[in-house]
Amino acid sequence: MKFFNIEKTSEGKARAGELTTDHGKIQTPIFMPVGTVASVKTVHQRELKEDIKAQIILGNTYHLYLRPTMDIMQEAGGLHKFMNWDLPILTDSGGFQVFSLSKSRKMSEEGVKFKSHIDGSYHMFTPEKSMEIQRQIGADIFMAFDECTPYPCEYNQAKSSMELTHRWLKRCIDWTEENKEIYGHKQRLFPIVQGSTYSDLRKISAEVISEAGAEGNAIGGLSVGEPEEEMYRITDEVTDILPKDKPRYLMGVGTPWNILESIGLGIDMMDCVMPTRNARNAMLFTWQGVMNLKNEKWKRDFSPLDEFGTSYVDREYSKAYLRHLFVSKEYLAKQIASVHNLAFYLDLVKVAREHIVAGDFYEWKKSVVPVLRQRL
Repeated sequence: MKFFNIEKTSEGKARAGELTTDHGKIQTPIFMPVGTVASVKTVHQRELKEDIKAQIILGNTYHLYLRPTMDIMQEAGGLHKFMNWDLPILTDSGGFQVFSLSKSRKMSEEGVKFKSHIDGSYHMFTPEKSMEIQRQIGADIFMAFDECTPYPCEYNQAKSSMELTHRWLKRCIDWTEENKEIYGHKQRLFPIVQGSTYSDLRKISAEVISEAGAEGNAIGGLSVGEPEEEMYRITDEVTDILPKDKPRYLMGVGTPWNILESIGLGIDMMDCVMPTRNARNAMLFTWQGVMNLKNEKWKRDFSPLDEFGTSYVDREYSKAYLRHLFVSKEYLAKQIASVHNLAFYLDLVKVAREHIVAGDFYEWKKSVVPVLRQRL
């Protein structure tokens, strides 16, 4: 069973493909909703599958390790059974979360010692420990343990961090080759390209990662505060080097326009907390532009939430009603907005895929990106 098939390439780098996992097929390019603690915030699994049309979701190694803990996870039979989700799952390595705990962590060659944000207890993540936890979680795709550098980042810091990530990758691969899956389904390890915004470092890292021979590859350390143009430049340079016959995952990206630009640069997989985080703050993404539902202008707008939306919330609720819920600080507001935004993101990549297959992706992207960016 081949893991990744490219069905159509466009006149540039954009391509339409299909990933095949033991939990189902994934049409690429794809956006992956983030389910940090075995839950995509405010959204039911049934809504994720039936209304949002998510094909794969993310779990978070750091958070799941601390709570519910791996004892509970294994007793449940892995994350799929624990959260009642029978489609593919990807887990991150915990590296980014540990990176974000900069005030309470200590780095070494061995790994990272950090303090739990829950109870202050100390823990150690090594490449081997990250692999062990991700085996216990049981994701279909899991990530190598890496160090994510901040932005801005000094050259020497970015270089030493990248080299550490490469040494850790070898330990990740060795561990996974010696320790087989525990739930009876295939797990695939993706290494991560690092190197901050330095082209020479990214080139070195992309070559090292390519030589590892993994079934897919990821680009990390972007979308951490650098200008969009820098993100696109590095992505473009890295996708020139990464194997063309394997999926490329750009981690933590992004806005609807970031997603379309990244697809145009040869990216197949993306994830971001933005659709749900912004939804909880009343920001909705639509094909007409970005809406702030707290604005006075929606107070008497009784038209459907989004006439071009694909989920049930777009038809069943009005803009005025959702604004009322937000102003009233009603929990339902966050649920409705989250379902809308995630459904829009999945529709966005679906339509992008259709244009890649049709052969007019770049022309379509050029016309739609300025509209997506405008404030309504």
